[in-house]
Amino acid sequence: MKVHEYQAKEILRRYGVPTPRGIVADNAEDARKAAEQLGGRVVVKAQIHAGGRGKGGGVKLAKTPDEAAEITQKMIGWTLVTHQTGPEGRVVNKVLIEEALNIDKELYLGITLDRKLGCPVVMASKQGGMEIEEVAERDPSAIFREPIDAVLGPQPFQARAIAYALGLEGEAYKKCVDFMQKLVRCYIETDAALAEINPLLITKEGDVLALDCKLSFDDNAMFRHKDFLELRDLNEEDPLEVEASKFGLNYIKLDGNVGCMVNGAGLAMGTMDIIKLAGGEPANFLDVGGGASAEQVKNAFRIILSDKNVKAILINIFGGIMRGDRIAEGVVSAAKEVGLPVPVVVRLEGTNVELGKKILAESGLPLITADGMWDAATKVVAAAQGK
Repeated sequence: MKVHEYQAKEILRRYGVPTPRGIVADNAEDARKAAEQLGGRVVVKAQIHAGGRGKGGGVKLAKTPDEAAEITQKMIGWTLVTHQTGPEGRVVNKVLIEEALNIDKELYLGITLDRKLGCPVVMASKQGGMEIEEVAERDPSAIFREPIDAVLGPQPFQARAIAYALGLEGEAYKKCVDFMQKLVRCYIETDAALAEINPLLITKEGDVLALDCKLSFDDNAMFRHKDFLELRDLNEEDPLEVEASKFGLNYIKLDGNVGCMVNGAGLAMGTMDIIKLAGGEPANFLDVGGGASAEQVKNAFRIILSDKNVKAILINIFGGIMRGDRIAEGVVSAAKEVGLPVPVVVRLEGTNVELGKKILAESGLPLITADGMWDAATKVVAAAQGK
């Protein structure tokens, strides 16, 4: 789950991580009042769940409260396009009015999970204000990495090593050590998946602050952080993904035209791979889970068909906990309720597979059956291409 920059900074402040003073506004008059309260010279920052806002025109310096109001007036309701939003962009509904500071250095500090090491890793670079992927591609040696024990937490010597790698000295060095320890504690205790401070600001006065912040959290840990659920902005999420979450379905929309309904994340990934191998492009990742009901299958079918790009659907089920007859009943029920506007290829294996195939065969629906994943992939790709 992602949150906006202003929400992320509120969470950081709970852990004592210093950030610039800022006030959220959704109209020009509130922006003017906020700028007056913050000293007049401020930065107006569009609040969307995407990076690259500065390059896209979503971060502007205002020298007066009136200028802050004017910029806000133009930003609210504007569709901001960045390299992360795609060409469709995101509509700006709120802005963060933040005090302008005297910048000395812009650095990078981020924490994410290294799945190979099985622990959080702090990444630091002197090249702040840039996409870390660009830095890694151009000069991998410019990124310092420090693995952190999630049980013991950040150790003082590790924080000192990171501050040293960033080239800091004196008070800035000491403040960065404290900053890093508090940030890692925030990352671990909030079950974050990513905590990215870019840039990490060193002011000319020697202060260390999170000038920009990106936080995202592990959805599976939200039962421990129910207050975070209130921070969720559904306007920033794909409507079909939001709809799928209501039924406990794991759905991610993609850009292809072959809809996928699969049980199990591994099989779903394998299904998308084999569709591409057969010359097609998957339209979604959809895992109905190991114990989905016929009702969930019906809702999954309806959500896939809501994507107008879908030209054919592949239902690929291996029955372990999930029984083949239950899947078949869900498919038949859904098809009769919403119709079959596109070809549907079904591959069933495992528990009660023969009963499932019997239900499909006797349904009277024009379903295409397949034996094996390659047969299913070639058939659904051909169907999507109108062959």
